[in-house]
Amino acid sequence: MIETSKVASDSTNSKTFVFDIDGVIRDVSGSYRRALADTVEYFTNSAYRPSPEEIDELKAEGIWNNDWEASQELIKRYFQGLGKVTKIDYDDIVAFFQSRYRGSNPDWSDGYIATEPLIATTEYFQSLTTAGICWGFFSGATRASASYVLKRLKIVDPILVAMEDASGKPDPTGLLLAVKQIDSKKDNPTELIVYIGDTVADMITVIKARNHNPSYQYVGVGVIPPHVTENLRDRYAALLKENGADIVLNSVLELTPQLNLSQSPSC
Repeated sequence: MIETSKVASDSTNSKTFVFDIDGVIRDVSGSYRRALADTVEYFTNSAYRPSPEEIDELKAEGIWNNDWEASQELIKRYFQGLGKVTKIDYDDIVAFFQSRYRGSNPDWSDGYIATEPLIATTEYFQSLTTAGICWGFFSGATRASASYVLKRLKIVDPILVAMEDASGKPDPTGLLLAVKQIDSKKDNPTELIVYIGDTVADMITVIKARNHNPSYQYVGVGVIPPHVTENLRDRYAALLKENGADIVLNSVLELTPQLNLSQSPSC
């Protein structure tokens, strides 16, 4: 198990890694994204089920990081396209979404969340700790959902800023709060924040953080999520770079302690 409160402190190393979770740490193409499509299909009376590409197009707008709100928006746009106005209670959307994502069992064993493949590994985070790199998480997922995957990775007492703790991305408050919490557990203050995410909203969060608190240096690391097919990966990488990514990787596992981040434009 990894105790994040026991992260090594190296006076020569002032980098702090902050990770998004969905699409970076775990593959949510068959869980969150499937529940989103299910929800839109249900509330459009089975008339419309968004494709993965259509979901990506919505998220490329940079403001639909919350999948409940993204579901609501796609439902609204569908009916607007028909020239109709519909009023569907947001709480009903959330409840249906969660019934698919979490399932009906108290342990969520019958929900989509139980089938999520892990992208990162326990050993990966241990390698960061061994190298003296401090790390934590800023995610738009609920605390319960984020904690579910971190427990699977055997991460104990994680630094985690979740949906309940800060405004949604691209607001940078949660990112900076995570860094503040990480700094409270180590000797040397952070100078370079490395934020790792898979969406346009994640990259815009880094841009907004630079403006909000320029006392730090920043690197935005874009990661191509697993659902993006091979023929669309270059396009997706370009989209992340257009919206602020300093580098784009095929997997979070490529972000090793040895990777040179000093060539990033923001360093």
